[in-house]
Amino acid sequence: MDIVLVDTSAWINFFKGTEMGSSLFLKNNLGNAVIATCPIILQEVLQGIKIEKEFRTVNSLFSGLTRFSNDPYELAYSAAKLYRELRNKGITIRKPNDCLIALYAIKNNVSLLHDDKDFYYISMNSDLVIQQ
Repeated sequence: MDIVLVDTSAWINFFKGTEMGSSLFLKNNLGNAVIATCPIILQEVLQGIKIEKEFRTVNSLFSGLTRFSNDPYELAYSAAKLYRELRNKGITIRKPNDCLIALYAIKNNVSLLHDDKDFYYISMNSDLVIQQ
């Protein structure tokens, strides 16, 4: 069974019911694929929830996902290096945390499900695999 790291952008569309490729993938595959998360995605998703009951529900959902816990210093270094390499090529990633999320996918050898165009730029210039 494939493992997929799901970016914040995909979760937001999923929870809002916005039918995008990533949210439909989640809707159709929550029981068929192993869904993974990492600390930054958990933080980004939870910090955007205003209602306490929804916060607890989403936190409970995330507690059942596969959790990546790579060395944070190694990943921060690699993410900074990736960001700088892209910037030197004339590509500016709008949210530097996207480089960190990409590194979680790369280091754990999994694909990334997202709705954020910056990941396409990252994937064209790194080993990041995008979930189709």
